[in-house]
Amino acid sequence: MKILFDQNLSSSLVGQLSDVFPDSDHVKNLGMMLADDIAIWNFARDQDFTIVSKDSDFQQRSLIVGAPPNVV
Repeated sequence: MKILFDQNLSSSLVGQLSDVFPDSDHVKNLGMMLADDIAIWNFARDQDFTIVSKDSDFQQRSLIVGAPPNVV
């Protein structure tokens, strides 16, 4: 599983979890800190990421639009 950590989570999670989720990334590392939720959603969908976020907007969008991407 490839995880895309949202801006509300620490970018250090990528390194801390790299042994378990080696292909994961953070929006900060991708230059997407100012990107809106739709841009992040589309990027995650197109690149086969699962979004991990504390932001309920992604969960709500997931309920309306459905996967992909998956949201945690």
